[in-house]
Amino acid sequence: MNVLVWHVHGSWLTAFVQGPYTFLVPVTPDRGPDGLGRARTWQWPPTVRELHPGQLREADIDLMVLQRPHELELARQWTGRRPGVDVPAVYVEHNSPHETPVDARHPLADRSDITLVHVTHFNRLMWNNGRAPTTVIEHGIIDPGHLWSGEEPRAAVVVNEPVRRGRTTGTDLLPAFARAVPLDVFGMHTEGLGDHLGLSPDRLRTRDLPQSSLHPAMARCRMYLHPIRWTSLGLSLLEAMFLGMPVVVLDTTEVREAVPQGAGVVSNRMHVLRDAMRGFLADRAYARLTGEAARTAVQARYGERRFRDDWERLIKEVTR
Repeated sequence: MNVLVWHVHGSWLTAFVQGPYTFLVPVTPDRGPDGLGRARTWQWPPTVRELHPGQLREADIDLMVLQRPHELELARQWTGRRPGVDVPAVYVEHNSPHETPVDARHPLADRSDITLVHVTHFNRLMWNNGRAPTTVIEHGIIDPGHLWSGEEPRAAVVVNEPVRRGRTTGTDLLPAFARAVPLDVFGMHTEGLGDHLGLSPDRLRTRDLPQSSLHPAMARCRMYLHPIRWTSLGLSLLEAMFLGMPVVVLDTTEVREAVPQGAGVVSNRMHVLRDAMRGFLADRAYARLTGEAARTAVQARYGERRFRDDWERLIKEVTR
Protein backbone atom coordinates (compact mmCIF):
# COMPACT_ATOMS: atom_id res chain seq x y z
CA MET A 1 0.00 0.00 0.00
CA ASN A 2 1.26 3.47 -0.93
CA VAL A 3 0.46 6.27 1.53
CA LEU A 4 0.95 9.91 0.53
CA VAL A 5 1.91 12.10 3.48
CA TRP A 6 3.65 15.45 3.78
CA HIS A 7 6.64 15.91 6.07
CA VAL A 8 4.91 17.88 8.81
CA HIS A 9 5.26 17.43 12.59
CA GLY A 10 8.46 15.40 12.36
CA SER A 11 8.24 13.69 15.75
CA TRP A 12 4.73 12.40 15.07
CA LEU A 13 5.60 11.40 11.52
CA THR A 14 8.66 9.47 12.68
CA ALA A 15 6.39 7.10 14.60
CA PHE A 16 3.82 7.01 11.79
CA VAL A 17 6.25 5.93 9.05
CA GLN A 18 7.31 2.87 11.05
CA GLY A 19 4.13 1.20 9.81
CA PRO A 20 4.07 -1.65 7.24
CA TYR A 21 3.47 0.51 4.16
CA THR A 22 5.34 2.53 1.55
CA PHE A 23 5.18 6.23 2.39
CA LEU A 24 5.38 8.76 -0.44
CA VAL A 25 6.76 12.06 0.84
CA PRO A 26 6.71 15.08 -1.51
CA VAL A 27 10.01 16.85 -2.10
CA THR A 28 10.68 20.11 -3.96
CA PRO A 29 14.02 21.58 -5.07
CA ASP A 30 13.94 24.23 -2.33
CA ARG A 31 12.80 21.73 0.32
CA GLY A 32 10.27 24.27 1.46
CA PRO A 33 7.40 23.59 3.89
CA ASP A 34 5.42 21.70 1.23
CA GLY A 35 8.39 19.69 -0.01
CA LEU A 36 10.71 18.83 2.87
CA GLY A 37 11.22 15.26 1.68
CA ARG A 38 12.80 12.72 3.98
CA ALA A 39 13.84 13.75 7.46
CA ARG A 40 17.47 14.65 7.99
CA THR A 41 17.45 14.63 11.79
CA TRP A 42 15.18 11.63 12.51
CA GLN A 43 15.76 8.00 11.62
CA TRP A 44 13.24 6.99 8.93
CA PRO A 45 13.05 3.52 7.34
CA PRO A 46 13.79 2.95 3.63
CA THR A 47 10.05 2.51 3.00
CA VAL A 48 9.80 6.33 2.99
CA ARG A 49 10.27 7.45 -0.63
CA GLU A 50 10.73 10.99 -1.88
CA LEU A 51 8.70 11.97 -4.96
CA HIS A 52 8.68 15.27 -6.83
CA PRO A 53 5.26 16.81 -7.60
CA GLY A 54 5.56 15.73 -11.24
CA GLN A 55 6.18 12.12 -10.20
CA LEU A 56 3.11 12.08 -7.95
CA ARG A 57 0.79 12.21 -10.98
CA GLU A 58 2.10 8.85 -12.11
CA ALA A 59 2.35 7.25 -8.67
CA ASP A 60 -0.06 4.64 -7.34
CA ILE A 61 -1.61 6.15 -4.22
CA ASP A 62 -3.90 4.10 -2.00
CA LEU A 63 -4.36 6.63 0.82
CA MET A 64 -3.74 10.32 1.40
CA VAL A 65 -2.88 11.48 4.91
CA LEU A 66 -3.46 15.23 5.18
CA GLN A 67 -2.34 17.45 8.05
CA ARG A 68 -2.94 21.06 6.91
CA PRO A 69 -6.01 22.65 5.26
CA HIS A 70 -4.19 23.68 2.08
CA GLU A 71 -3.08 20.08 1.46
CA LEU A 72 -6.59 19.34 0.16
CA GLU A 73 -5.93 21.52 -2.88
CA LEU A 74 -2.22 20.73 -2.99
CA ALA A 75 -2.99 17.02 -3.29
CA ARG A 76 -5.42 17.67 -6.13
CA GLN A 77 -2.90 19.82 -8.01
CA TRP A 78 0.10 17.53 -7.53
CA THR A 79 -1.58 14.15 -7.99
CA GLY A 80 -4.50 15.01 -10.25
CA ARG A 81 -6.80 13.24 -7.78
CA ARG A 82 -9.23 14.60 -5.21
CA PRO A 83 -8.74 13.50 -1.58
CA GLY A 84 -11.77 11.62 -0.30
CA VAL A 85 -13.32 11.43 -3.77
CA ASP A 86 -10.82 9.79 -6.08
CA VAL A 87 -8.53 8.42 -3.36
CA PRO A 88 -9.39 7.54 0.27
CA ALA A 89 -8.10 10.18 2.67
CA VAL A 90 -7.81 10.99 6.35
CA TYR A 91 -6.97 14.32 7.95
CA VAL A 92 -4.83 14.37 11.11
CA GLU A 93 -5.61 17.32 13.38
CA HIS A 94 -2.59 17.93 15.58
CA ASN A 95 -3.74 21.17 17.18
CA SER A 96 -6.33 22.46 19.56
CA PRO A 97 -8.48 25.27 18.11
CA HIS A 98 -6.53 28.48 18.59
CA GLU A 99 -8.92 31.36 18.00
CA THR A 100 -11.66 30.10 20.32
CA PRO A 101 -12.17 26.74 22.02
CA VAL A 102 -15.96 27.10 21.79
CA ASP A 103 -16.86 28.28 18.30
CA ALA A 104 -13.95 27.15 16.09
CA ARG A 105 -15.32 25.17 13.15
CA HIS A 106 -12.89 22.68 11.70
CA PRO A 107 -11.87 23.16 8.03
CA LEU A 108 -13.28 19.68 7.29
CA ALA A 109 -16.56 20.23 9.15
CA ASP A 110 -18.57 20.28 5.91
CA ARG A 111 -16.99 17.08 4.54
CA SER A 112 -18.25 13.57 5.22
CA ASP A 113 -15.86 11.77 2.87
CA ILE A 114 -12.63 12.32 4.83
CA THR A 115 -12.14 10.88 8.33
CA LEU A 116 -10.91 13.49 10.79
CA VAL A 117 -8.33 11.99 13.15
CA HIS A 118 -7.66 13.93 16.34
CA VAL A 119 -4.52 13.20 18.35
CA THR A 120 -6.28 13.80 21.69
CA HIS A 121 -9.81 13.42 23.01
CA PHE A 122 -9.57 17.03 24.19
CA ASN A 123 -9.06 18.21 20.61
CA ARG A 124 -12.09 16.28 19.34
CA LEU A 125 -14.19 17.76 22.14
CA MET A 126 -13.13 21.37 21.55
CA TRP A 127 -13.32 21.51 17.75
CA ASN A 128 -16.70 21.89 16.06
CA ASN A 129 -16.29 18.90 13.74
CA GLY A 130 -19.58 19.41 11.89
CA ARG A 131 -20.55 16.30 9.92
CA ALA A 132 -17.02 15.01 9.46
CA PRO A 133 -16.57 11.42 10.72
CA THR A 134 -14.13 11.64 13.63
CA THR A 135 -11.91 9.36 15.64
CA VAL A 136 -9.01 9.71 18.06
CA ILE A 137 -5.62 8.06 17.72
CA GLU A 138 -3.43 9.14 20.57
CA HIS A 139 0.28 9.77 20.17
CA GLY A 140 2.79 6.97 19.96
CA ILE A 141 6.42 7.47 20.92
CA ILE A 142 9.44 5.47 19.81
CA ASP A 143 11.06 4.65 23.13
CA PRO A 144 14.38 6.53 23.45
CA GLY A 145 15.30 4.50 26.53
CA HIS A 146 15.55 5.32 30.22
CA LEU A 147 18.31 7.94 29.89
CA TRP A 148 17.64 10.13 32.92
CA SER A 149 20.61 10.88 35.18
CA GLY A 150 19.43 14.16 36.69
CA GLU A 151 23.02 15.18 37.27
CA GLU A 152 22.47 18.82 36.31
CA PRO A 153 20.46 20.84 38.85
CA ARG A 154 18.32 22.42 36.17
CA ALA A 155 14.87 21.99 34.61
CA ALA A 156 14.55 21.19 30.92
CA VAL A 157 11.94 23.00 28.83
CA VAL A 158 11.27 22.20 25.16
CA VAL A 159 9.55 24.82 23.04
CA ASN A 160 10.04 26.16 19.53
CA GLU A 161 9.88 29.90 18.87
CA PRO A 162 9.12 30.88 22.47
CA VAL A 163 9.46 34.63 21.85
CA ARG A 164 7.01 34.70 18.94
CA ARG A 165 4.52 32.30 20.54
CA GLY A 166 4.55 34.09 23.89
CA ARG A 167 1.66 33.35 26.22
CA THR A 168 0.53 30.31 24.23
CA THR A 169 3.68 28.46 25.26
CA GLY A 170 3.90 30.05 28.70
CA THR A 171 7.01 32.07 27.82
CA ASP A 172 5.92 34.82 30.20
CA LEU A 173 5.90 32.28 33.06
CA LEU A 174 9.54 31.29 32.65
CA PRO A 175 11.03 34.06 34.87
CA ALA A 176 8.93 32.88 37.83
CA PHE A 177 10.00 29.28 37.27
CA ALA A 178 13.63 30.30 36.77
CA ARG A 179 13.66 31.89 40.22
CA ALA A 180 12.91 28.43 41.64
CA VAL A 181 15.21 26.33 39.43
CA PRO A 182 17.56 27.33 36.57
CA LEU A 183 16.17 26.45 33.15
CA ASP A 184 17.59 24.88 29.99
CA VAL A 185 15.25 25.82 27.13
CA PHE A 186 15.64 23.53 24.13
CA GLY A 187 14.14 24.24 20.72
CA MET A 188 14.31 26.10 17.45
CA HIS A 189 14.60 29.89 17.42
CA THR A 190 15.23 30.16 21.14
CA GLU A 191 18.16 32.56 20.72
CA GLY A 192 17.68 35.86 22.54
CA LEU A 193 15.10 34.42 24.93
CA GLY A 194 17.13 35.25 28.03
CA ASP A 195 17.55 38.87 26.97
CA HIS A 196 13.86 39.05 26.06
CA LEU A 197 12.92 37.91 29.57
CA GLY A 198 15.69 39.77 31.38
CA LEU A 199 17.30 36.54 32.64
CA SER A 200 21.01 35.87 32.89
CA PRO A 201 22.53 32.63 31.51
CA ASP A 202 22.90 31.18 34.99
CA ARG A 203 19.07 31.25 35.33
CA LEU A 204 18.11 30.52 31.71
CA ARG A 205 20.19 29.20 28.86
CA THR A 206 18.96 28.19 25.42
CA ARG A 207 20.07 25.17 23.39
CA ASP A 208 19.10 24.45 19.79
CA LEU A 209 20.33 20.87 19.36
CA PRO A 210 19.97 18.30 16.59
CA GLN A 211 17.41 15.60 17.35
CA SER A 212 20.11 13.02 18.01
CA SER A 213 21.54 15.12 20.84
CA LEU A 214 18.29 16.41 22.33
CA HIS A 215 17.18 13.46 24.46
CA PRO A 216 20.56 12.82 26.16
CA ALA A 217 20.86 16.53 26.97
CA MET A 218 17.34 16.69 28.38
CA ALA A 219 17.93 13.59 30.48
CA ARG A 220 20.89 15.17 32.28
CA CYS A 221 18.52 17.77 33.75
CA ARG A 222 16.94 16.99 37.10
CA MET A 223 13.35 17.48 35.84
CA TYR A 224 11.19 18.48 32.91
CA LEU A 225 9.00 21.61 33.02
CA HIS A 226 6.02 21.90 30.64
CA PRO A 227 4.68 25.49 30.94
CA ILE A 228 2.37 25.31 27.90
CA ARG A 229 -0.94 27.12 28.29
CA TRP A 230 -2.74 26.12 25.12
CA THR A 231 -1.65 23.58 22.58
CA SER A 232 -2.25 19.94 21.82
CA LEU A 233 -0.62 17.41 24.11
CA GLY A 234 3.09 18.09 23.62
CA LEU A 235 5.20 15.23 22.31
CA SER A 236 8.13 16.67 24.25
CA LEU A 237 6.29 16.03 27.51
CA LEU A 238 5.69 12.39 26.58
CA GLU A 239 9.30 12.02 25.42
CA ALA A 240 10.54 13.41 28.75
CA MET A 241 8.43 10.82 30.56
CA PHE A 242 9.88 8.06 28.37
CA LEU A 243 13.34 9.31 29.36
CA GLY A 244 12.42 8.72 33.01
CA MET A 245 12.25 12.41 33.93
CA PRO A 246 9.99 13.71 36.70
CA VAL A 247 7.65 16.28 35.16
CA VAL A 248 6.13 19.55 36.37
CA VAL A 249 3.21 20.55 34.17
CA LEU A 250 0.45 23.12 33.80
CA ASP A 251 -2.94 21.47 34.15
CA THR A 252 -4.23 22.35 30.68
CA THR A 253 -5.66 20.53 27.64
CA GLU A 254 -5.01 16.75 27.84
CA VAL A 255 -2.20 16.85 30.41
CA ARG A 256 -4.18 15.35 33.28
CA GLU A 257 -4.83 12.23 31.16
CA ALA A 258 -1.15 11.82 30.31
CA VAL A 259 0.39 12.41 33.75
CA PRO A 260 -1.26 10.26 36.43
CA GLN A 261 -0.75 10.78 40.13
CA GLY A 262 2.78 9.93 41.19
CA ALA A 263 4.29 10.49 37.74
CA GLY A 264 4.80 14.21 38.25
CA VAL A 265 3.13 17.34 39.56
CA VAL A 266 0.22 18.81 37.59
CA SER A 267 -1.35 22.09 38.71
CA ASN A 268 -2.36 25.58 37.64
CA ARG A 269 -1.15 27.03 40.93
CA MET A 270 2.23 28.58 40.39
CA HIS A 271 3.35 28.13 43.97
CA VAL A 272 2.55 24.40 43.81
CA LEU A 273 4.59 24.01 40.62
CA ARG A 274 7.55 26.00 41.96
CA ASP A 275 7.52 24.05 45.22
CA ALA A 276 7.52 20.81 43.21
CA MET A 277 10.54 21.98 41.24
CA ARG A 278 12.40 22.85 44.43
CA GLY A 279 11.48 19.45 45.84
CA PHE A 280 12.92 17.57 42.86
CA LEU A 281 16.02 19.75 43.00
CA ALA A 282 16.58 19.04 46.68
CA ASP A 283 15.87 15.30 46.61
CA ARG A 284 17.41 13.40 43.70
CA ALA A 285 16.05 10.06 44.94
CA TYR A 286 12.51 11.48 44.94
CA ALA A 287 13.09 12.79 41.42
CA ARG A 288 14.30 9.37 40.29
CA LEU A 289 11.30 7.51 41.72
CA THR A 290 8.86 10.00 40.20
CA GLY A 291 10.61 9.72 36.83
CA GLU A 292 10.37 5.95 36.94
CA ALA A 293 6.63 6.23 37.59
CA ALA A 294 6.33 8.64 34.67
CA ARG A 295 8.12 6.21 32.38
CA THR A 296 5.88 3.32 33.43
CA ALA A 297 2.73 5.39 32.83
CA VAL A 298 3.74 6.69 29.42
CA GLN A 299 4.88 3.27 28.20
CA ALA A 300 1.46 1.85 29.06
CA ARG A 301 -0.54 4.45 27.17
CA TYR A 302 1.63 6.04 24.49
CA GLY A 303 3.74 3.18 23.19
CA GLU A 304 4.65 2.84 19.52
CA ARG A 305 3.03 -0.59 19.16
CA ARG A 306 -0.42 0.62 20.30
CA PHE A 307 -0.10 3.65 17.99
CA ARG A 308 0.73 1.51 14.99
CA ASP A 309 -2.07 -0.96 15.74
CA ASP A 310 -4.60 1.87 15.96
CA TRP A 311 -3.45 3.30 12.64
CA GLU A 312 -3.46 -0.06 10.89
CA ARG A 313 -7.07 -0.62 11.98
CA LEU A 314 -8.15 2.79 10.71
CA ILE A 315 -6.28 2.45 7.41
CA LYS A 316 -7.98 -0.88 6.74
CA GLU A 317 -11.37 0.69 7.47
CA VAL A 318 -10.97 3.68 5.15
CA THR A 319 -9.36 1.79 2.26
CA ARG A 320 -11.54 -1.32 2.11
